[in-house]
Amino acid sequence: MFGMMAVSAAELEYASDVQPLLARRCFSCHGPDQSEGGLAFHEAELALVESESGEFAIVPGDAESSAMLTRITSDDEYERMPPEGDPLTESEVELLRQWIDEGAEFSKHWAFEPLTDPVVPDVPRDSEEVHPIDAFVYQRLAEAGLQQAPPADKRTLIRRATYDLTGLPPTPDEVESFANDTDPRAYEKLIDRLLASDQYGEKWGRHWLDLVRYAETNSFERDAAKPNAWKFRDYVIRSFNEDKPYDQFVQEQLAGDLFDHPTTESKTATGYYRLGIWDDEPADPLQARYDELDDLVTTTGQAFLALTINCARCHDHKIDPIPTTDYYGMLAIFADVAPYATRADHVTNNQIDITSPELLVQYQQCDQDFARIESERTEIEQAGIVKMSAPDQRATEGNRKDRNKVLREKLDQHLTAAQRNRYAELGKQLNQVRKRRRELPPREQVLGLAAKQKMAETFVMFRGNPHSPTDAVTPRVPEIFEDDVFPGEASSGTTSQVAADKRRLAFARWVTTAENRLTTRVIVNRIWQHHFGRGIVRSTNNFGQLGTPPTHPQLLDYLAHVFVDKGWRFKDMHRFMMTSQTYQAAAALTPEQAQAVGNTSVVDPNNDLFWRFDPRRLTAEEVRDTLLTVAGTLNLKSYGPSFYEELSPEVLAGQSQPGKGWGDSSESDRNRRSVYIHVKRSLLTPMLAAFDFPEPDTTCEARFVTLQPGQAMSLLNSDFIHEKARQLLASVRSELRASEVSDEAIAADRGILVRAVIYRVLGREATDQEISEGAELMNSLINDSHLNPERAEALYALSVLNWNEFVFVF
Repeated sequence: MFGMMAVSAAELEYASDVQPLLARRCFSCHGPDQSEGGLAFHEAELALVESESGEFAIVPGDAESSAMLTRITSDDEYERMPPEGDPLTESEVELLRQWIDEGAEFSKHWAFEPLTDPVVPDVPRDSEEVHPIDAFVYQRLAEAGLQQAPPADKRTLIRRATYDLTGLPPTPDEVESFANDTDPRAYEKLIDRLLASDQYGEKWGRHWLDLVRYAETNSFERDAAKPNAWKFRDYVIRSFNEDKPYDQFVQEQLAGDLFDHPTTESKTATGYYRLGIWDDEPADPLQARYDELDDLVTTTGQAFLALTINCARCHDHKIDPIPTTDYYGMLAIFADVAPYATRADHVTNNQIDITSPELLVQYQQCDQDFARIESERTEIEQAGIVKMSAPDQRATEGNRKDRNKVLREKLDQHLTAAQRNRYAELGKQLNQVRKRRRELPPREQVLGLAAKQKMAETFVMFRGNPHSPTDAVTPRVPEIFEDDVFPGEASSGTTSQVAADKRRLAFARWVTTAENRLTTRVIVNRIWQHHFGRGIVRSTNNFGQLGTPPTHPQLLDYLAHVFVDKGWRFKDMHRFMMTSQTYQAAAALTPEQAQAVGNTSVVDPNNDLFWRFDPRRLTAEEVRDTLLTVAGTLNLKSYGPSFYEELSPEVLAGQSQPGKGWGDSSESDRNRRSVYIHVKRSLLTPMLAAFDFPEPDTTCEARFVTLQPGQAMSLLNSDFIHEKARQLLASVRSELRASEVSDEAIAADRGILVRAVIYRVLGREATDQEISEGAELMNSLINDSHLNPERAEALYALSVLNWNEFVFVF
């Protein structure tokens, strides 16, 4: 259903219309967990039987004879269903009546059906050619009696496209150039230019980092750092910039260490397994280990397949056909993933050594020289020790400190002259080796799967309790796919080590087959989400039966085919979506335009049919990066270690050990894009947090988009915003001076400054009213509030940074 629209007979589908209603209103008493009266409505076999009271709740083809209709429409509060909560609405009752009269078919959930191959609708339009996306959208709009909004103007369009692809605003010059470009291909060239920039990967890589719960620390009380986590972030950004095919991108993260010829890149990709939270001092180590594996099942299931497989950890999934055996079968796929662990010497199973062969040879030579010299020195030491007194000999057998003290004070007197000379020479050689080793470039490591867990049987855990194993299970994908991905696995749960070592690789290849009914649907839905504000399926991490059904199921499947046909490449899909009129439609309509579109407030108030473009607030990173851009201080350096934003003592005091783990960066580094800020789980940057930066402990399908007081406080009162306002003013004044506009001229006509600030910040000319009001504000601050001119001008610049037009994309 869309808004207040009724579902016609032609539109009624069990999976999208009936099943969500039954799940919402009936399953608590008649569903997977309970079957009161002997009835359960989640399966046909349990719903169409005679109840314990001798009635048939559902009589296919005859709603009037169905006890369900009698009970949900009863006026008797003791008889009416559901027994708790509000009665079903009239439209809900009519929907169930229509479904039963049509035969009460229980079809498979739409997402569990194989991909269809839809034909692009033949939609008559004035233009000669209709974009395939528009054809699907226009068809639904026509059925609803609506039309699409007219195209957005070019200034709006370049701002929309530039933010969507790079997360940064267009420069005023870029806006002017595009607005005045009469080339019919100007818009296509704009998209190509944006996709070719390094800033594209920084924007779209951040979307992926949200999904895979990217952070650089472990959480819990100590929240220690994950060394080299930033290299995974750079891998993601670089993959988007290089337009890496999505199937390769997925396989590298799930099984890059298992490739026949793993590369530094594919090894770095396995950092995916190390990004989750980790308790360095668990009360129950076995429980902690299974929680770590659950994190992998949860994130993998939701990020790649949009399935909440994790709901079956303690019992069969309450809604979707996913039994606990499927959950533990998925867990068995990751049974070779060694637990995250650290040691004081920093040699861990999380760090993969990717040092060049040439440098490794030099390190090995140093190690061999060191071992040879130490061995000869030890022989000389032993020759002297045997001549020492018993107490001194015993002291050399104690700790290193006592041993060294004895050797330092008494060894020489028990050695021959030749031994003393040789011992001294060996000491010099040892120091030379140490010096040579110190001067070598450091070994390079990346966060990833450096070691594997020895494969063992996996069991179903009773009620999810790892201390209560029951039946053994073999690795498997959820049975709803009906695919045998691991044919070599024995039913007893045993398998050869060779087969076990390749489980994740087999799983990764299965995930990325074109025939997988979810993978391509899920990823094109995510791309659509970030271009249009929400997915064709709004619940982008849940395509299951409690997720929201697709508003345009045929379009979703069509896009999945296009994505595969174009080589699984993101950039081609961006071009395809953004060149549609649906993407280019206006967000704000004049009264005349609104009347032409139709009665949208009644028919489609949520814009489910895409009759217009949904305006959106800037993301947290876009707010900060835009402030840096308009202030003229943005550092576009790409890749490399994360930097630390400057935080106040009050913010740092919120940690158990205030300030620990938060470094100090140069001003130049602090002007880098927000994607490069160090992500510490217990200390998220306040400005980003105020604008809904996600909690990185779990996968994030879509960020909250709030409008709340903390944001106003950040954009009015923070030290950061005042610094940017001053820098904006200084940069604008510098440009005016370069254009031979003197400070005296600005003092005489502050409208000059208003025009310059608005042009810089918003990329457009100021209106007469804005010029008048801006000049009046500055003059009032100077004359009435007795502020110095520079402060008054900076406060005016600050005010423009708080306009809705600054923080929204239309």
